[in-house]
Amino acid sequence: MAVMNDKELTHLSKFLSLVLRHQPETIGIQLDQQGWVAVHELLEKSARYGTPIDRATLDVVVESNSKKRFAFNEAGDKIRASQGHSVSVELGYESQQPPDILYHGTGEKSVASILSSGLEKRRRQHVHLSRDIETAMKVGQRHGKPVIFKVLAQQMHDEKYRFYISDNGVWLTDHVPVKYLLEL
Repeated sequence: MAVMNDKELTHLSKFLSLVLRHQPETIGIQLDQQGWVAVHELLEKSARYGTPIDRATLDVVVESNSKKRFAFNEAGDKIRASQGHSVSVELGYESQQPPDILYHGTGEKSVASILSSGLEKRRRQHVHLSRDIETAMKVGQRHGKPVIFKVLAQQMHDEKYRFYISDNGVWLTDHVPVKYLLEL
């Protein structure tokens, strides 16, 4: 495949998010329990679906994705999404001690719900949290006027809530009750 522009990279990244995070059945692949699929199978089924990708292009998409949404296994023969799945997978992350404070960005329209029930994973496997305000702001902007919540992560951890960190540095937990949230 020729050199790709940003629009083409974004299109392929969204396609990979669809099939590796949400709807693998779209192209007829099946993720294993940890979310992995063989690279050769992904490439073959993508081509049959009408979205041909060669290995060099796949490498570019994985390496250039600013959010590091995708990862290869050590052998480089399997690929998976780093987090954000709406399909059931066990990513194999070990529980980690979080920093004292983490952040969550959202849109203004979600604030009332969050202040009522806390941060919920909804259709995803985990609530996603950022280590810095800037990242949370970028996430929030995707949902309208951004609102940032400060998450008292260390306090949650001390009270037996579990945290995980994905391959691309996103902090994950199952739920953040309202008592651990401060609106910035």
